[in-house]
Amino acid sequence: MVNPSKNQLIQIRNLTKRYEKLIAVDNLSLEIGQSEVFGLLGPNGAGKTTVIHMLATLLNPTSGSATVNGFDILEDPEKVRSSIGVVFQVPSSDDLLTGYENLKIHALLYGVKPDVREKRISAALELVGLTERKEDQVKKYSGGMRRRLEIARGLIHNPKVLFLDEPTLGLDPSSRETMWKYIQQLVKQEKLTIILTTHYMEEADMLCNRIGIIDKGKIIALDTPARLKSMLGGDIVKLKLKQDSNTDALKNLECISKIESVDGYLLLSVDDAKRNIPEILKHVEVESVEATSPTLNDVFLKLTGRPIKEQAEGGFMERYVQYDKH
Repeated sequence: MVNPSKNQLIQIRNLTKRYEKLIAVDNLSLEIGQSEVFGLLGPNGAGKTTVIHMLATLLNPTSGSATVNGFDILEDPEKVRSSIGVVFQVPSSDDLLTGYENLKIHALLYGVKPDVREKRISAALELVGLTERKEDQVKKYSGGMRRRLEIARGLIHNPKVLFLDEPTLGLDPSSRETMWKYIQQLVKQEKLTIILTTHYMEEADMLCNRIGIIDKGKIIALDTPARLKSMLGGDIVKLKLKQDSNTDALKNLECISKIESVDGYLLLSVDDAKRNIPEILKHVEVESVEATSPTLNDVFLKLTGRPIKEQAEGGFMERYVQYDKH
């Protein structure tokens, strides 16, 4: 076992995966800290699925190395697997069994000792709010309840790292917000490190401490959600000017970094629009004013040249069907 430095629970060094002429992951280096929620975002085929496969020891890298909880993915794959939990995109619990029975089977498979097994099951059910429904068959659960059961199952063996693949895909907005609260609670109570893949930008913005945007096998941006959004140069203020309103004075305002005229509107890139709009309105007469803040989708569009699709690409575990022998 290698001691993780500076509380970095995952350390990736020059990780590369090639398929003949295709480079799926290209010399990737990254560190993810303890109790961090890290978002791995990218368009379909960008390489994020391959990264997850390698970290979960389902796929061997062509070159490079990585450690998870201090264990090398090539030298100690079994110890890596015992350190991680995985919540699949498509629920994999048995519909005919109860919630409790699903958790017990998972605990048995992971060798959870009998003297702590029942306590772990009870604690996991309580954490995701399913204690009162533990004796119901899973086929009677709602979509949100199934997702919560999957998370409970992934926690039974007390992992240090939890992989969440599109955790709220297909849920209604209310269930999605409920799931966000459970994930935040997990990090706070269980001190988990979470790697999250999602196509919902508001989800990444809400949950992630940092986000890595991957494209063509490389991390092309890595920072907090706030700093990534600040790359776009501030808020957008959209003005509908009154006739004969003179805009020359706006060019001298330090808070404005860019001025454009589009479809009869004046678009301003403004630093802290909420604070600076009153100053802007002192210099022009307007019929209407509208302010919007940059979103992660705007950042994604700028960096990759295309919006992220709010749809699954098949799930990072379900799509892996062949053991990699190389």
